[in-house]
Amino acid sequence: MSTIAQNLQRVETRITSACQGAGRERASVRLLAVSKTFGALEVRLAHAAGQRAFGENYIQEGVDKIQALQDLALEWHCIGPVQSNKTRLVAAHFDWVHSIDRLKTAERLSAQRPPSLPPLQVCIQVNLDGGENKSGVAPDQALALAEAVAVLPHLQLRGIMTIPEPGDEQTTRALHAQAHALWLRLKSAGLQLDTLSMGMSSDLDVAVSEGSTMVRIGTAVFGQR
Repeated sequence: MSTIAQNLQRVETRITSACQGAGRERASVRLLAVSKTFGALEVRLAHAAGQRAFGENYIQEGVDKIQALQDLALEWHCIGPVQSNKTRLVAAHFDWVHSIDRLKTAERLSAQRPPSLPPLQVCIQVNLDGGENKSGVAPDQALALAEAVAVLPHLQLRGIMTIPEPGDEQTTRALHAQAHALWLRLKSAGLQLDTLSMGMSSDLDVAVSEGSTMVRIGTAVFGQR
């Protein structure tokens, strides 16, 4: 068994345990394997171990892998910043985008999504802790942006994504709880959301216990970068 396959088993055990501890069904949390900086071979090994959804932070690197792995049935998620000059690449190659924090970006993705492809699945990135150098819309602006994105053609709004600053468990838990509360508020406003993308290798257990529906795991699957 490859190390990646063993790592995936360990991550699966963590997710299952976190779900049990929170009284949740295991099927309520999806694993997104973050393959940034790793090559097509590592993705193939993860695919052979049963993983199907992969996340990429760097768009050109992701597109290169998508093209190299067209023989596999994979689902590709863009989880990094999307510059205006890269929206056409993202719209043409990815299945999901987690990092929309401006209406202009969403409008470009909508206009550039090839009509032959299914709608691009998208999440609004929210900057909960106010990090100045971090992407994301402010929490009090999330509803307005989400409502504007939800009506664009060729996109399907699925939820929100957060990346808290590293901190102790208590701080991280509080931020995840805030994200879950915001997600529930957006749903109560009438938005049809099913995805709360939060939690990484270091905090997936806390994220699941606070309501995450998709954890983005890189190091714990592929190893140190």
